[in-house]
Amino acid sequence: MSPGKRVLVVGGGAAGMMAAVSAKRAGAEVVILEKNPRIGKKILATGNGRCNYTNLNADPTYYYGKNPQFAQGALAGFSVVDTIQFFKKLGIEPKMEDFGKVFPMSEQASSILDVFLYELNELGVKIVGEAFVKDIIREKDEFSVRLENGEIYRGDRVIITTGGKAMPSSGSDGNGYDLAKKLGHTITDIFPALVQIMLEGAYFKRIDGVKLGGTAEILHQDQSIAKERGDILFANYGVSGPPILQISRKAGELFHVGKEAYLKLTIMDTFTKEELGELISKRFQTNPSKPVDFSLVGLINKRLIPVVLMEAGLKDWKRSAAELSPKEVAGIVTVLTDWRFKIRGTKSWPSAQVTAGGVATDEIDEHTLESKLVKGLFFAGEIIDIDGWCGGFNLQWAWSSGFVAGRSGAL
Repeated sequence: MSPGKRVLVVGGGAAGMMAAVSAKRAGAEVVILEKNPRIGKKILATGNGRCNYTNLNADPTYYYGKNPQFAQGALAGFSVVDTIQFFKKLGIEPKMEDFGKVFPMSEQASSILDVFLYELNELGVKIVGEAFVKDIIREKDEFSVRLENGEIYRGDRVIITTGGKAMPSSGSDGNGYDLAKKLGHTITDIFPALVQIMLEGAYFKRIDGVKLGGTAEILHQDQSIAKERGDILFANYGVSGPPILQISRKAGELFHVGKEAYLKLTIMDTFTKEELGELISKRFQTNPSKPVDFSLVGLINKRLIPVVLMEAGLKDWKRSAAELSPKEVAGIVTVLTDWRFKIRGTKSWPSAQVTAGGVATDEIDEHTLESKLVKGLFFAGEIIDIDGWCGGFNLQWAWSSGFVAGRSGAL
């Protein structure tokens, strides 16, 4: 039997580990080159340490990039069902939660890493830690991969799975983009995604830590371009929370190209504007002698009341509710149903969960993930210009693209 292809996997994150397992199972000799002392560091932080490792709804609808449909090739090659079965065989029992999220039954991200490490060891995949790759050179029919310390590894195929720039504490520093550019690839604009949004406003320090259920929207030229509902958390820089992270990609995209965008918050979204106006008017009429601010206790988070009243243009909150004019009541209702803030950016890479942008997809074969420019070079995971929604979609992309790249690289 002829020896298998020598496959070098540059980066030992989710996509890299999957690529290594896939290539080894397909008969290749595999080496993972990881800049950290150990592989899989970023996985431990996913899902707040619980690891939301896939989503039952994963399809190109839930992905972004210049061409989100590109994701279909890998998702078809290794589906959500394949992912659940793959991990089940390794020992991970799936636990389904709302919105299609899938977690390990153990609720420990470390479980995913543990079973991967066991499988890599069982398969005989060589793992080289503290291996910072400086150059990848194509020489005739093989690649030379040179490390920072001068060591050189040679292989028939190279799979770059270095991730992006999000969460640099995990080792993601964007080095893969430099490697890809040296090999002739184009890198689209990159910016943080699944990240908190920074807003212009005077009162954020006063309401830092206030959490409420509501609806958040990104507005551009007064048109809604992204909308999500859930728990919104105010912070001293602006806002956070699941719906904010979900829509932050659109905010970052607009801000990155210098376009003006606004965040609209509907913090009383279970009422129409008319219903809320009637409710507040009735509260004021029922207890006309109560101070305005105290009249809203029990309806609005107590810490929010002064800020809502200031935003509505009310200066004297201690006057009686009976003294408010219909216009002033309408002003309060407007803040509660259509509170707008100018977006001044997003938090940076240390706060981001994923990188938007990356290696241009039109330079990669969508079915094999092989470079169209360099034969034998493959890409997988976050380094490609594909990023997904929050909720397991990005890890599914890592598994799917890693599996396909690994299998293709071994052939």
